[in-house]
Amino acid sequence: MTNEEAVDILVVDDLPEKLLVIETILEGLGQNIVTARSGREALRYLLDREFAVILLDVNMPDMDGLETAAMIRQRRQTSRTPIIFITAFGDDAHSAQGYSLGAVDYIYSPVVPEILRTKVGVFVDLFKKTLQVRRQAEERVALAREQAARAAAEEATRRSAFLAEASKVLAKSLDYDATLRGVARLLVPELGDFAAVTIVDDRSGSWDNLVVLKDPIDGSRKKFHPSRAELDPALCETIRRVLETGEPEHVAPARGMGPWAQATVLPLEARGRVMGTLALAGGPAGPRPGTDDLALARDLAGRAAIAIDNARLYHDIQEDDRRKNEFLAMLAHELRNPLAPIRNAVEILQHLGLKDGDLGWASDVISRQVEQMVRLVDDLLDISRITGGKVQLRKEPIDVASVVSRAVETSRPLIEARGHRLAVELPREPLWVVGDRTRLSQVLANVLNNAAKYTADGGEIALSVGREAEEAVFRVRDTGVGIPPEMLSRVFDLFTQVDRSLDRSEGGLGIGLTLVHRLMEMHGGRVEARSEGPGRGSEFILRLPAASANGQHREGPKAPAAAGDAAADRRASCRILIVDDNQDSARTLERLLRISGHEVHTAPDGPAALGLMDSIRPDLVLLDIGLPGMDGYEVARRIRERPDGARILLVALTGYG
Repeated sequence: MTNEEAVDILVVDDLPEKLLVIETILEGLGQNIVTARSGREALRYLLDREFAVILLDVNMPDMDGLETAAMIRQRRQTSRTPIIFITAFGDDAHSAQGYSLGAVDYIYSPVVPEILRTKVGVFVDLFKKTLQVRRQAEERVALAREQAARAAAEEATRRSAFLAEASKVLAKSLDYDATLRGVARLLVPELGDFAAVTIVDDRSGSWDNLVVLKDPIDGSRKKFHPSRAELDPALCETIRRVLETGEPEHVAPARGMGPWAQATVLPLEARGRVMGTLALAGGPAGPRPGTDDLALARDLAGRAAIAIDNARLYHDIQEDDRRKNEFLAMLAHELRNPLAPIRNAVEILQHLGLKDGDLGWASDVISRQVEQMVRLVDDLLDISRITGGKVQLRKEPIDVASVVSRAVETSRPLIEARGHRLAVELPREPLWVVGDRTRLSQVLANVLNNAAKYTADGGEIALSVGREAEEAVFRVRDTGVGIPPEMLSRVFDLFTQVDRSLDRSEGGLGIGLTLVHRLMEMHGGRVEARSEGPGRGSEFILRLPAASANGQHREGPKAPAAAGDAAADRRASCRILIVDDNQDSARTLERLLRISGHEVHTAPDGPAALGLMDSIRPDLVLLDIGLPGMDGYEVARRIRERPDGARILLVALTGYG
C-alpha cells in the first residue's frame, strides 16, 4: 500500500440524515467512508476490516455509543483504534465516561465541517504512517527471513553436495583401507584440521588408527597410522568410553598430533553395534567444529560406518569363498584318492571275466556307485572352478550331432537303468555352433541325467535339436515329476533342488543345473525351464548362437578311427612307469595295465622314479602331481632335461582341481 491509497473510516449513527451529512463532509478527504446504523452492525464490520478512525454517535437505541465503544476496546485488534464521539449533549459526565472508554475527542452537533475534516484527517494521516512503518517492519522481517532461508538453502546445498561426494567416495571401493582413506580425505580440511578414525578388530580387540592433520604451512593433508600407545591419553580414554556407550563426547587432550583444540569423538555404528569412532577438531587458533559441521560429521559417521562395515563383510565373504574353494578342491582330492583304486579294482574284476553270479552282480553295483561318486566329485570341482573363473573354454566349430552323440553316450547307462524310452531327433542338415565340445556335451548330458532322475521308471524322454532363426536350440522333454511354478525361476540356483523330501530318493547336490546355466552363459547362450506343474513333466530349452556358413566348412566332425586301427592300438604294448605315493592306486592301476598287455613299473616318489629311468626307458610316465618331497612338476622337469626326455609321453595324475 502507498501513501496515496485510501483507508477506511467508520461512521456509526442511527439517523440516516446525520450519516448522509457526515459522509458528505468527509468526501473531500478521498477515503473510503463506511456507515453503520447501529452498534452491532459496527461491531460486525470490525471483525474483518481495519479502520483509521471511528465516528461514533453517543445516543443510539438498543446499544448506545458508550456501550459500543466499551466492546470495541475489549477486542485486542481494535483496542487502539481512535474513536471520536459525536453528541448533542455537552455535560461533563458524558465526556468523562467517553474519555474513560478510550475516546480521543468529542465533536458536538451541529457539526462544523472544517473541524470534522481536520480532526479526521489527522487520524487518517497517522494511520497511513502507522501502516507505512508496519509495512517497512514487515519488509525487514521478510528480508531477514529471506536471508536466513537463503543461508539455510546454501548450507543445505553445501551439506547435500558434501554428502553426495561422500557417498560417491565411500561407494567407490569395497576395499577396507581405501574406505578409511576416503573417510579421512572427506574430513580434513572440510570439517576440521584434525581427524582420527579408529576401528576395533572384533576378534583381537586391537585398534586400527588413521590420523589426518592439516599442515598449517601449506594446507596439505598428512596421514599416518599411530599405535594406540602413541595417541593422546585423554583421547584414548574418550574413545574407549564412546566405544562402550555409543554416545558422542568432547575431549581436551593434553597432547596430540600437533597442537589442536578441543575435539569431538563420534561413534561409528552399523548393524546395531559400535565398530569404531571418529574424532574431529579445529586448528590450534580456531574453535572446534560448529554445530552444523558436527551434524554433518554425525551424518558422515553413519555413512562411513556402513561403508566400512560393508568393506569388512566383503572381505569376509571373499575370505570365506577362498576357503570354500580350497575346501572343495581338497575334498575332491581326498575323495578321488580312494575312488581311483576302487574303480581300478572293478575294472580288473570285469577284465578277469569271472562268471560267478554274485561276484558279477557285486562288481556291477560297485561300478555304478563309483561312477555316481565320480560324477558328484566332478560337479563339485567344476562349480568351484567356474565360480572362481578358472575354466577356459576351447572353442571350435562343432556339428551339434557330435555333441548329442557324446551326451547320449554319457547318459545312456542311467536312462537304460530306469527303463526310459529315449527319442532323439536331429536336424536333416548339419547344424554348427562354436564352442567347447567337451563342455557342451557335459551340459546336455546333465540335462538328460536330470530328466532321467526325475522321471519314474519306464517314462519317456525326448531330445530334439533344430535351428530357430539364428540359434541352435536343444529341447529336452520328459514325463517326470514336473516343477512347481514357484520353483521355475530357482532351479538353476546353486544347491537348489525341487525334491526336498526326507527320503531324497533322487540324490544329487543341486549342482548339475547350475553348471548347465553357467556353462551356457560362458558360450553366449541361455537355458530356460518350463513345466505345467507337479506331475506334468518338464522341458529344458538350451539356446546357442548358430555358427555362420563359413564356420561350417572350416572343420567338420572327425571320422571315427577304423576298427582295424583300434585293434592295432589295443595290441600295441608300452613300457609304462607309474609314479604315485598312494600304493593302492598305483598297484591296482599297474595290474589293470598289465592285463591290457603293457609292461608296467611303479615308483613311490620322485627320486625313485628318476632312478628307474635309465633301466626302464619308459614310453609313458603316469605322474602324480602331489608327491611328497619332490613334487610331480619337478620330476617332469628332470625327465624333460634328459637326452631322451622329449620322446616320453608325460600324463599328470591329480585329485586336485
